[in-house]
Amino acid sequence: MDENKRNAVLTELTFSLAAARALHLAAQGLLQPRRRKARQQDVLAAIRQMGVLQIDTIHVVARSPYLVLHSRLGDYPQVWLEQLLEQGALFEYWAHEACFVPIEDYGLYRHRMTDPAAMGWKYSESWISEHRADVDAVLAHIRSNGPTRSSDFERSDGQSGGWWGWKPEKRSLEVLFTAGELMIARRHNFQRIYDLAERVLPGWDDSRTPTMEQTRRTLVLQAVKALGLARASWISDYFRTKPPRLDPEQLVAEGALLRAWVKGWDEPVYIHPEYHALASQAAAGALAPTLCALLSPFDPVVWDRRRALELFDFDYRLECYTPAEKRRYGYFTLPILRRGALVGRVDAKAHRREGVFELKSLVLEEQTRVSERLVRDVAGAIQRSANWHGCPRVDVTLAEPPAFGDALRAALAQPAQQEAA
Repeated sequence: MDENKRNAVLTELTFSLAAARALHLAAQGLLQPRRRKARQQDVLAAIRQMGVLQIDTIHVVARSPYLVLHSRLGDYPQVWLEQLLEQGALFEYWAHEACFVPIEDYGLYRHRMTDPAAMGWKYSESWISEHRADVDAVLAHIRSNGPTRSSDFERSDGQSGGWWGWKPEKRSLEVLFTAGELMIARRHNFQRIYDLAERVLPGWDDSRTPTMEQTRRTLVLQAVKALGLARASWISDYFRTKPPRLDPEQLVAEGALLRAWVKGWDEPVYIHPEYHALASQAAAGALAPTLCALLSPFDPVVWDRRRALELFDFDYRLECYTPAEKRRYGYFTLPILRRGALVGRVDAKAHRREGVFELKSLVLEEQTRVSERLVRDVAGAIQRSANWHGCPRVDVTLAEPPAFGDALRAALAQPAQQEAA
C-alpha cells in the first residue's frame, strides 16, 4: 500500500450507531430545534439541504411537503411553498417521486424528460401514439389560453375514479409534463396548473444540460451529502437513479467522497467532503440530537424503509394502502423523532373545524424506555404540531403502552403544554 493510501486509511472515521444517526439528522436539518422564527428563504434552504421535497396529497393532517418543512422549521405559513414555486425558485418533477426541486437542478432531470419512455408508469408511449391528436389539442389549448388545470376540461368519457381513471385530458397533461413539454407554473388549492415549459422557464437552453456521466456523478454526490453518511446500497434510492450506477469507491479514489465506518457494519459508509468537520464532530460524540418532532411518512429520513430499519431499527410501513382490518398502526402514521431516535408512531387526524388534533393511535417502539422526560418531549412535539394545524386541543384515543398514554394525556392537559409553540 502506498503512503497516500495508508494515510487515507488511518484518517478514516469510525462512528457509533448513535453518532451515525446524529450525522444523518444534522445533514437533514433535524438535529436541534431552530433558534429563530422561520423566513421564506428558510423553506428554500431546507429543500436545497434535502435536495428534494416529496409531494403527496393525503391530508388527514397537513399534506406531506408541509409536514416535512414543519419538522425542520417549526411554525411557518404553508403558502410560502407555493409562492416559491410560482416565483421560479422551485420546479416540480419526478425525482425520488413527484417532488419540488430547486430550480438550479433542472438540468439534472433533463435526461429523464428527453427519454420519458424510461420513466415507467409515469409515461405511456401507447397513449401518445393512440391519442396523438388529443395530446396535441391539449398542448394547443395551453399555448392559446395560457396556464391550465385539469379541472378546466370537462369529463366526457363517463368514467371516474383515481389515477387509473384519469380523464383523457389529465393523462395528456401528465405525459406532456413527464416529457418536459409542460411544467407546473403554480398551484391553487394544491391543484397543479400546467403551462408550456418555455413560458415557465424561458431562459433554458438544452445546451446547458450536463452529460449523463456528469448527471450521475452529481446525483451521487448530492445524495450522499443529503444523507450525511450513506451505505452504497442507500444512494440510488434517494433520487431514484437507474443503472448503470457510479461506484462510490471510484469517487473515493478521486477524492470526491470520503470513506468511513460504523461499528458493527461490515461495509463502509461514504461522506461528502463538505461534511468532514461535521462528521468528525459526530465521530467524537460532539453532535447532540435534541429535536423532537412528528415526521411525515414521506420524510427523507424514513422514505427508504430499509434504510430506516438499518439506521434507526425502525420497521416502518405506511398502511394507508392496506385494508382497514389489516392495519396494525393506522391509516397515515407519523414517525416520532425524539433526540436522535425514532421512538414511536402516531396516527393523527386534524379536525380543523372543531380545532381538535385527534391521536387515533400512538404506539411506542418496544425498545423505548418510558420516562417523565420522554412524556414531556413527545407531548411537546404533538402540541406544537397541533397548534400549527390550528387544532390546539389534543384528544388521545388510544396509546400503547397504556401507562404512557395516561401520562401523555396528563401532560397535554397542562395549560403550559397547551400553549406550547
